[in-house]
Amino acid sequence: MDMSQPIGPTPLDARPDGLVGRGVDRVEGRLKVTGAAPYAYETRELRNPAYGMIVEAAIAKGRIRAIDAAAARRAPGVIYVMTHENAPPQGKKKEQVGPVLRGPEIAHFGQPIGLVVAETFEQARAAAALVAVDYERAEGRFDLRAAMPGAIVPKQVASPPDSSLGDFEGAFAASAVKLDVAYTTPVQTHAMMEPHATIAGWEGDRVTLYTSNQMLNRGQVSLASVLDLPAENVRLVSKYIGGGFGAKLQPQADAVFAALAARVIGRPVKVALSRQQEFHGSTRRTDTIQRVRLGSDAEGRLAAIAHESWSDTTVGDDFYETSANVTRSLYAAPNRLTRHRLAHLDLPLSSAMRAPGEAVGMLAFECAMDELAETLGLDPIELRVRNEPSEDPEKKVPFSTRQLVPCMREGARRFGWEKRGAPGSIRDGRWLVGLGMAAAARLNPLQPSSASVRLERDGTLTVRMAMTDIGTGTYTILAQIAGEMTGLPLERIRIELGDTLYPKAAGSGGSWGAGSAGSALYVACDDLRRQLAEKAGIAPASASFADGRIAGAERSAALADLAGDGIEARGEIKPGALNKTYSQYSFGAHFAEVGVDADTGEVRLRRMLGVFTGGRILNAKTARSQAIGGMIFGVGAALTEEVVIDRRSGTFVNHDLAEYHVPVHADIPSLDAMFLPELDDKANPLKSKGLGELGICGAGAAVANAVHNATGIRIRDYPLTLDKVLRGLEERESGAQSRRT
Repeated sequence: MDMSQPIGPTPLDARPDGLVGRGVDRVEGRLKVTGAAPYAYETRELRNPAYGMIVEAAIAKGRIRAIDAAAARRAPGVIYVMTHENAPPQGKKKEQVGPVLRGPEIAHFGQPIGLVVAETFEQARAAAALVAVDYERAEGRFDLRAAMPGAIVPKQVASPPDSSLGDFEGAFAASAVKLDVAYTTPVQTHAMMEPHATIAGWEGDRVTLYTSNQMLNRGQVSLASVLDLPAENVRLVSKYIGGGFGAKLQPQADAVFAALAARVIGRPVKVALSRQQEFHGSTRRTDTIQRVRLGSDAEGRLAAIAHESWSDTTVGDDFYETSANVTRSLYAAPNRLTRHRLAHLDLPLSSAMRAPGEAVGMLAFECAMDELAETLGLDPIELRVRNEPSEDPEKKVPFSTRQLVPCMREGARRFGWEKRGAPGSIRDGRWLVGLGMAAAARLNPLQPSSASVRLERDGTLTVRMAMTDIGTGTYTILAQIAGEMTGLPLERIRIELGDTLYPKAAGSGGSWGAGSAGSALYVACDDLRRQLAEKAGIAPASASFADGRIAGAERSAALADLAGDGIEARGEIKPGALNKTYSQYSFGAHFAEVGVDADTGEVRLRRMLGVFTGGRILNAKTARSQAIGGMIFGVGAALTEEVVIDRRSGTFVNHDLAEYHVPVHADIPSLDAMFLPELDDKANPLKSKGLGELGICGAGAAVANAVHNATGIRIRDYPLTLDKVLRGLEERESGAQSRRT
């Protein structure tokens, strides 16, 4: 099935109080909280594994002059030491994949340059420290701002890097009110709970990797290219994944090195990145420099919008942060310009991190809208309402659904937005108190996926697909869809995911997982319903499924009685014409209240609300959890998260969770998220939309706008740490004193 026509009435519409939408507890929850759900490093299917420890480069640019592994090879328990000098031959890698050992060149600090394999983890770790490397150092480039003049137009991937409509420069120059500001966002790291980890084992010329990977079929192709094997000879298994946020979209050094070493020693090898190695040895979110220009009339109607963004990645890679893409569809203006530029630096690989593009782009653009509203003397919500588009401003096609204004209105009502004062006007003891808001928007893609279902003679239904669950609740929502479609209770449905032996699926990423995998399952179940109706002698259109039975006008039957030796069905979903004839986004609005200590500059979030629309909500509990998790991610981006680059050595200074500050419980007070009713019949058969990344989009901007409202100072360099707040408070005070004198 492809999405070339809107979806008409479905069985999910017939029972609005059914399983789909209900806040069902996670079906795999008990396994996880009791420790019975095996993650990659804990898998026991491959027996007697050896342990690998990665050796990292200690310089950021140059080459290995000599590498001496003799002491490591003599160390207790050591089985094998792999470097570029003795690594097995490898094929040409496809897409982004972890480093391969082909030569002595060093591209960035922490680059994996070797692997020590031993009988125990402790032995491997101790021996890895004995590998001596003599380097020839070269001058490196580590500063995005310094590299801006040489930045290039990146290659087009899904969308063109630049866009223009009308005459931006002329309209901007002629605008009654103009804003021209620059925002910066830092390098960020994913900081998921489970590090990258793999156990690899071979049988002949076939390899199986129990690994932590979000997109198994894509990873299968990438690893097959490196291992120089047919894709069908590479099996990836990821039953449970302890978070990813984009870090596990492609295989990393743990998978590549484990597979190579296991083939050499003829025994399974398990490799995990340490928390410190995650920072340099995995992917990152690039830092950005963004320029936003807005021109409006005196009433706040935008005539000109420009959003330009600079980002960076490692030499030889093409990834860039699509920061300005969301600006193309957010607000109306006849004259528009967006640009992306890419610099190649001697830093680790940049790649997708939760809500790539929108997450950092809206940190800049939604604060710029707040600045324009203040310049105009308008309420920030009113400014956005006055620029609500009737169609996608650049694509010139209708939105499939768009309830941004209702989200803002409802959020304002629930949050008490009318109590917002002028910047710096409200105090609570030593705390300066402010309210801020921002829009939320996230592209809603659909990816090709397939699924199989099999009804057994005992009345149980087995669902299989190479989909993954990275902690978002995939097992649960798929069980709900299957249960709703077949009328079977959840306890009679078995969901089997995370194996490339199963039908291909999109995997978890880009907020397409639930809609894509769930739609494939819907199609498979719809075919199963047809087969069962025909067996029961009931017209498929009039058949109803409930309590493990099928019923028609004059007859009914138990599904178990119809199953015989088993009935199978398959389903497939893929994008169609609707993703071009309609602009498809999920929308929402964030509201935040902060307190800023007038003496120390400390920022404390007091409360936060997100109001969203995401099509049909598949599980009320997991959807709210995803939204709140995204909002917390946004709080971190606004206030705490920053990888600090040493511009002299190319190292990430704070490469652990002691100094890379993610929000903790004490940082997060009362958060709430709610969803307005919505069905999107142009999105997919479920009429749902992606939610995983929507919660982060705009969240940080709402916090930053609240800080401005509390203090009267505008900080355009994320995160808003207390040193920047103090500097702003001091500058404001000195300016006030100058005016008084």
